[in-house]
Amino acid sequence: MIVLYDSNNISLDGDLDQAFGEDIQQRFESQNWHYQRVEDGNDLSAISQAISQAKAIKDQPSLIEVKTIIGYGSPQQGTSKVHGAPIGQEAWDQTKTLYQYSLGAFEVAPEAQEQFDTRVSQRGQQAYQEWKGLFDRYQVDYPEQAQELERAFANELPAGYDQGITFQDETAKAEASRSSSGRAINALASAIPYFWGGSADLSGSNKTMIKDDQDFMPTTRQGRNIWFGVREFAMAAMMNGAALHGGNRIYGGTFFVFSDYLKAAIRLSALSKLPVTYVLTHDSVAVGEDGPTHEPIEHLAAFRAMPNLNVIRPADANETMVAWKLAVEAQETPTLLALSRQNLPVLANSQSLAEEGVRKGAYIISPAKQEASGLLIATGSEVVLAIEAQSLLSQEGVDVAVVSMPCQELFDQQSKDYQESILPRGINHRMSIEMGASFGWHKYVGLEGVTYAIDRFGQSGPGQVVVEDFGFTASQIAQAYLKAFA
Repeated sequence: MIVLYDSNNISLDGDLDQAFGEDIQQRFESQNWHYQRVEDGNDLSAISQAISQAKAIKDQPSLIEVKTIIGYGSPQQGTSKVHGAPIGQEAWDQTKTLYQYSLGAFEVAPEAQEQFDTRVSQRGQQAYQEWKGLFDRYQVDYPEQAQELERAFANELPAGYDQGITFQDETAKAEASRSSSGRAINALASAIPYFWGGSADLSGSNKTMIKDDQDFMPTTRQGRNIWFGVREFAMAAMMNGAALHGGNRIYGGTFFVFSDYLKAAIRLSALSKLPVTYVLTHDSVAVGEDGPTHEPIEHLAAFRAMPNLNVIRPADANETMVAWKLAVEAQETPTLLALSRQNLPVLANSQSLAEEGVRKGAYIISPAKQEASGLLIATGSEVVLAIEAQSLLSQEGVDVAVVSMPCQELFDQQSKDYQESILPRGINHRMSIEMGASFGWHKYVGLEGVTYAIDRFGQSGPGQVVVEDFGFTASQIAQAYLKAFA
């Protein structure tokens, strides 16, 4: 890799030395880069020579620091005035005179067009034809592998890709949704050869390792376990790059609270319509002893506000399985999975209802015994609490239905009839239940509904103690409902 570093000593606010004193050479040489410096950015031969020297370096990336004068040729050259604003017609005319440039705006010089056609267009066509010939021969010699490669680049999943995805009934052992996610990852990996990923130094916690597979390393490029290291943003950026290249389905994991470091790259995933998957575990104050720095509060609300991003917070193992199916089926939308550290029981009815329900973003996981007078709307680990609160309310003569809403974005895409079937207009006694910020829930509970949430930072202590202290027990939720709608 060769990087040309434009070094012009100017920033948007003024001279660079007001805020930057880094020694570029020492920085990159300390990181084992090959370094060169070109003193005059207008000396094309010197730049060409430096590039040739860099090409000869086979065991290091190369950085060429090119000293330039920003806005060279204009009256404002060498100043911040040409950094972020048009120089104006008068200055532009003077600059054109200096360069002896007579063409108008958007005109291309014939000699430039000829150079492009010869050096870029024709070269590209030749390279493509050479590659196509190679691939044609590959198709003849290895027809099955060629078809697999074409499917991968077309974002097509193998037939029966989800055969290893299994659903459980309520007698199954409780497990954290991060663990359910780990089972899903391994089931998908067995069926999708171009499915791969890893974690930012938290694979044991995120459950992102593909068992019985190799690590992706310089000597084992066929490996599918990526060691991203403690570089969360770089991980997400690499995922975006892999998705843009095509031919793969990539995922990466860290703690949900560390999504703060990822946000800019996640935004680019959504903006660029890249179907990558973020495996973000430890999704609530239930992480306990890790304390408020590690307990996400505002994060669900922030990412739900981001366009073209599916935020899925599954309530049990079955919902987690469907969430992963949605993630690998996505064509132009990244998926964020918010997963628990604590164990979650398999919910009654989810074995039969989760497949369709999660795909539609929300569904009635536990209906009212007769006619519902209210709704409890919950996500993730709080769905089981809502079901338990439903039972307590029933003992008080209050009949409510419980809605599991793992993905607001998918629910918002459903028909008005379906939305009405889940959240009937005639039921105004609605309570949302989620261990995170209340922001965004009012669109579902309405002006007469209430949010049962956490609108302050977390605290340190044993996970269950912290959860109870924030009021997330079935009895406290039931009492809050009765108080709100007495």
